[in-house]
Amino acid sequence: MKKAFAFLLIIVCYKTIAQDKSGQISKRFDSYIQNALQLWKTPGLSVTVVKDGQVVFKQGYGVTELGKNDPFTTSTVSICASTTKAMTAVCMGMLVDEGKINWTDKVSNVYPPFKLYDNYANSEITIEDLFTHNTGLGNADNLWAFDYPVDSIIHQMRLIKPAYSFRSSFIYQNLMYLVAGEVIHKVSGKPWAEFIQQRLFSPLGMQHTYPGFKQSAAEPSHITPHYMYEDSVIKPIPMIDYRSVGAAGGVWSCADDISKWMLFLLDSARVDGRPLLKPETYREIFKPHSIVTESEFYPTARLTKPHFTTYGLGWFQEDYKGKALDFHTGSLDGAVAIIGLVPDDDFGIYVFANMDHTEIRHALMYKAIDLWLLNDDKDDWSKNLYKLYVNLDSAAKKEEQKMEAKRVLNTKASLALKGYTGKYSNEIYGSAEVLLQGDSLLLKLPNNIKLDLGHWNYDTFMGKFEHDWWGKTLVRFDLDADGTVKQFDISGIVYAKDE
Repeated sequence: MKKAFAFLLIIVCYKTIAQDKSGQISKRFDSYIQNALQLWKTPGLSVTVVKDGQVVFKQGYGVTELGKNDPFTTSTVSICASTTKAMTAVCMGMLVDEGKINWTDKVSNVYPPFKLYDNYANSEITIEDLFTHNTGLGNADNLWAFDYPVDSIIHQMRLIKPAYSFRSSFIYQNLMYLVAGEVIHKVSGKPWAEFIQQRLFSPLGMQHTYPGFKQSAAEPSHITPHYMYEDSVIKPIPMIDYRSVGAAGGVWSCADDISKWMLFLLDSARVDGRPLLKPETYREIFKPHSIVTESEFYPTARLTKPHFTTYGLGWFQEDYKGKALDFHTGSLDGAVAIIGLVPDDDFGIYVFANMDHTEIRHALMYKAIDLWLLNDDKDDWSKNLYKLYVNLDSAAKKEEQKMEAKRVLNTKASLALKGYTGKYSNEIYGSAEVLLQGDSLLLKLPNNIKLDLGHWNYDTFMGKFEHDWWGKTLVRFDLDADGTVKQFDISGIVYAKDE
């Protein structure tokens, strides 16, 4: 009896010590976050950390919108963006477990509307390839930014020339995940949005997680996106509802719910002990499938210096201080997210933030791993990464200055402004129109995306987006031998003048 009591006392003492240690780490992390927020000037964010099957840290900071007093809490709904990809992979895994599809099935057999420019790739791409960014397809995200329906996007993919040969390289893009969403619809009989809500969010008890912005809009606490302009002034920007991004980046959630998602993943895809995926399917999702090329590395790798960087099914993978890390970021206009898992240590962290590309997210992920897993407090990732991104921003500004230096001053356009007006089209991206607006030109791209065109030199104009956080880009008009406009080029995409 005395031995049993002594053993019980040891267990109680061990738990108390562990709780005290975790509490001390939480206090240090909380203080670190508050300091980091000041440095990065991020209006608001939420952070949740899970360890050994429990939520050990969950906190909101700042406000949902600058100029208002609504706090950013753990129930504030924000964009998961591309961290959605891992959720779509789990949904596909469920269908694999049910025998309705195999990872090795050819997409062309399962979903005939899908075709690519390269016939070999088109005939060989498997269901698994949809998740690995190595099919040869480059980044053609304008198709969903232009808000075309998903079926139209998939139809246009057959016109996009490959950026590299099938499975020979890696370029991150979103379109293949849209195809995956349509495959889920075809095989299950339910649209991706309905499937993920019923088969994933509901079983996990994620009652405040939604497959799109529209479904989430009624939540009482909802973010407003923000952007930091060149003068370091941060302003709210309009919310753009990219309705077609769905299976690639459409989910909205909050810290309270997303902790359940991490606990589920770290428990081998089980809910209350009940598996939603077979062990072999779970392993397949986290198995390295592609080697991430150096050009696709996150800038943070310049400081963390991973020995390997691979991609699973919806997961970047790298080593960090001897730990195997599965992670993914998410970014849409004015808001970001990041998830990081260290499965060997039953550890996960998720960050939501309401400012465009605020890399406080990476800093907090690495710092949390340092504190909870390594007892290492020497690296100030917030300051280190802030310095890195300031330098990158300075380098980008120098490139702009070089472009400005190449500008030939005191030139005139070949034609009167009216000569550039008219309707144009691109086989992949659709119709555009150039209009005369007072004494300047207005370019209208699909989805009513507008650019004011100011003369740059010769027949090149500087286009400034109506969504001013998108910046600016050169638009070059090319003339036929008879002196009339035949086409314009914007960021390498050519629109021909309609007859």
